[in-house]
Amino acid sequence: MEGGEEGIGRSLGELRQAFKSRRTRSVGWRKTQLQAILKMMDEKEDQIFKALQQDLGKHPAEAYRDEIGVVKKSASYSLSRVGKWMAPTKGRIPLLFFPASAEVLPEPLGLALIFVSWNFPISLALDPLIGAISAGNAVVLKPSELAPACSSFLANTIPLYLDSNAIKVIEGGTDIAEQLLQQKWDKIFFTGSQRVGKIVMSAAAKHLTPVTLELGGKCPTILDSLSNPSDIKVAAKRIAGAKWGPCSGQACIAIDYVLVEHKFASTLIEYLKKTINRFYGENLKTLKNLSKIVNKHQFERLRNIIEDPAVAASIVHGGSLDEKNLIIEPTILLNPPLDSEIMTEEIFGPLLPIITLTNIQDSIEFINLRPKPLALYAFTKNEAFKQRILTETSSGSLTFNDAMPQFVCDSLPFGGVGQSGFGRYHGKYSFDTFSHEKAVLHRSFLIELEARYPPWNDFKLQFIRFAYKFDYLRLVLLLMGHKLKGIFTSGHQD
Repeated sequence: MEGGEEGIGRSLGELRQAFKSRRTRSVGWRKTQLQAILKMMDEKEDQIFKALQQDLGKHPAEAYRDEIGVVKKSASYSLSRVGKWMAPTKGRIPLLFFPASAEVLPEPLGLALIFVSWNFPISLALDPLIGAISAGNAVVLKPSELAPACSSFLANTIPLYLDSNAIKVIEGGTDIAEQLLQQKWDKIFFTGSQRVGKIVMSAAAKHLTPVTLELGGKCPTILDSLSNPSDIKVAAKRIAGAKWGPCSGQACIAIDYVLVEHKFASTLIEYLKKTINRFYGENLKTLKNLSKIVNKHQFERLRNIIEDPAVAASIVHGGSLDEKNLIIEPTILLNPPLDSEIMTEEIFGPLLPIITLTNIQDSIEFINLRPKPLALYAFTKNEAFKQRILTETSSGSLTFNDAMPQFVCDSLPFGGVGQSGFGRYHGKYSFDTFSHEKAVLHRSFLIELEARYPPWNDFKLQFIRFAYKFDYLRLVLLLMGHKLKGIFTSGHQD
C-alpha cells in the first residue's frame, strides 16, 4: 500500500468507511479473515522461509517455531473461540435495581495501527493482527523497514488473502511512521524499543488514543545451585536455547544475563560451552542454526560493547565476529563491570553475561534494584525460594525451570510492566486488547425509589446509607417504619 500523506489519507478513508459499514463486526467476516490467514500461512510457507532467511538468516525450523507456527496456532485458537468471545456476558446487578438486567458487550475499538518489530517480522505482525481482526477492527499494519523482504511479503501477499478495504499494509521508514502517528487512531499497538515506545506514546496522547506497548528490557535468569547433573544439563540447554535460539538473542524475552553463586559458576560455564558446541558448532566459520545480526548498525553496536577493554577481559567463551556475514559467535562473559553498557542496556544479541553472587538469595535484591523486566526466569527446586521470587519481584512474566515457553501459551497473557511495557495480548487477551467492554443496563419503569432524589431529609440519607451497604434487612425495616410513606409513589414527590 502506498505511503505519503495523500496515500495514507486515502487508505485511512477506505478503512473508516469499511468500519462504518459495520461488516467487520460480523462473526462471519472475522472467521473468514482468520481462515484466510491460515490459508496464507499454508500456501506461502516457502516464501516466508525465504524472506526470513534473507532478512535474518533464520533456519526454516527456527522460522516455523517462532513465526509460522506461532501464527497458525494463534489463528486456529481464535477461530474456534471468536464467536464465544463476541457474545455478551451477563452482568450481576444488585437486587436494589430490581426489576433490571445487565450485560457486558465487547465491541471493536475502530481503526487500529500495529507497528511491527524487525526481529520476528511475521509473527509480530500477524499475531496482533489476529487479535484486532477477532475483535472486529479495521487495521493498518506498519512492518519494519529493517526486515525488507518480510515487509515486502506482507505488503504484497496480505491483500491477496484478506479484505483489502479493511486491512492494509503500509510500508516505509521513519518518515512514514511519523506520518502515521500524526493520524487519529482508535488503538495503537507497538512492539519495539523503549526509546521509540516513548515517541509512540507521546503522539498517541495528542488524540487520547489507547496504546499497548510491548517493549523489553533486561530479562534476568536466576540459577540456583542444582545438585543433580541431569538437572544442570537440562538447565544449561534451556538457558542456551533461550539466549541464542531466538534470533541469535535479538528478542525481547531472550535471556539477558544469568545470576549464579560463585561456587557454581564454573560448572554452569562448562555445561554452556558443551551445549553451544552441540547446538551451533565450535568454529565461527562453520556455525550453524544461528541467525545473523539484522544489519551493520546493530553489528557495530554489539562489537563496541564487547570491545570495551573491561568487558573484553571478562569473556570466557566466544567473542569472535564475522563482519561480512553479520555473525557473532555465542559469547559468555563472567562478571563484566555492572556499570558497563552490557549490564545497563538491553543486549539484544548473542552475548551472555554471568554475574556471580555469594548467596543466590541475593538475586532478588539485585533484580529489584533495576527496572522491571519483561520476563524473569528462575531455575530452582527450592520451594521457599520460589515463593520469595514470586512475591518479592515484579516482572511481565515469571517462569520457573524453563525459559520462553510462556510466550506461546495462548491461555496466558503476554505483556510487560513498568519500563518493559504495558498492555497484554495472546489468545483471549488479544481480543480484549482490541475491544471495548461496554456495560449495558436495562431498567424497568415499574418501581421508582424516591429516596434517590431531592428534597433531602434524614430518612433518605439513612436509606442511601443502607443501600450502599446492600443491607436489605435494614432497608426493609426502614421501609416498614413510619417513614415508609412517600417512598413508593406514582408520580408524587415529597
